[in-house]
Amino acid sequence: MRPNFHRLWLSLPALALLAACQTTVPASQSESTRASVVQAPVPDTYEQDREAILAMAGDYHVTFDFTETVPLLAGYELKDKKLSGGFEVVRVIEDTGDFISLQHILVVGPADAPMVVKHWRQDWQYEPAEVMVFIGGNAWEMREVSAESAEGSWSQIVYQVDDSPRYGALGHWKHEAGVSQWEPPAEWRPLPRRDMTTRDDYNAVDAINRHAITPFGWVHEQDNTKLILSGAEPTALVREIGVNTYRHSDEFDPTPAIEYWEATADYWAFIRDQWARIADENDVFAVTLKGETEDMYLPLLELADQIQAGDITLADAKPKALETFREYVTGNVEPLQARLRPTETLLAKAD
Repeated sequence: MRPNFHRLWLSLPALALLAACQTTVPASQSESTRASVVQAPVPDTYEQDREAILAMAGDYHVTFDFTETVPLLAGYELKDKKLSGGFEVVRVIEDTGDFISLQHILVVGPADAPMVVKHWRQDWQYEPAEVMVFIGGNAWEMREVSAESAEGSWSQIVYQVDDSPRYGALGHWKHEAGVSQWEPPAEWRPLPRRDMTTRDDYNAVDAINRHAITPFGWVHEQDNTKLILSGAEPTALVREIGVNTYRHSDEFDPTPAIEYWEATADYWAFIRDQWARIADENDVFAVTLKGETEDMYLPLLELADQIQAGDITLADAKPKALETFREYVTGNVEPLQARLRPTETLLAKAD
């Protein structure tokens, strides 16, 4: 029997790299247009923007560095710093001009026995008509973008290992002082896996993302506020700074990642199509699982492994994948409180 590398890898805290990549919003914000509100349009930088996005493709040594900085709730004590790293292959899997999709694939383990793990994906859309945003409790909504806000902007939608969405935002690329960077307003995102698998004291992250192109590659900086959603209004628990650094590297062989993608690309295109169909058919949709969604993503990853090994064909995999979607994805989204995983918080002490 072939070892289940995805299950093994996802169970190793020391290699919890998914944590790094890894909104209806509360009632008080349900009419908000946070994803649609951007600064005044910048001069036409379309080609420069595209160059910056495409520059994120390559072979990298990556480090994921997260530090809690400021407690915002009485009684909360800062947790230990989280630092991890590895090698990552980033490839352009689609480029139609105003749409660019970048797939990340991790290569971990010893050089003589590397382990490949499909990682996150980032999709960039120029002047989008809508943006997919996280609304808490493993649910997302499609939020319309006004023509004024869309002008000159790019949306970034981030997807996780099974191509389910994680979060989205809208912003402008700026090219100033020799640096190209994209920074949108704050938007919600799910818990990162580094916390989803080890903590139960908060429910979402209000995050400001910055993607900046550097001489050595690029960097993904985060200014995060961890939120408790169990009350009538969100409560801020703690601030966190994150710096994910991507340095061009020839210290590893990207071939295993490339071979994995060549063998499974058609399967993952099918999976992406299913998520796109769900988003097209539903203004709001959710994964029915609370908290960590491994019951959904592990079967989908395992089907890809079986295709690469030649154990099954794409035709064999499709009905099994569709059954997973039918079991765990719904457009009938319950209220936020019903979707939340129970938390152990300091709210009572604070009161």
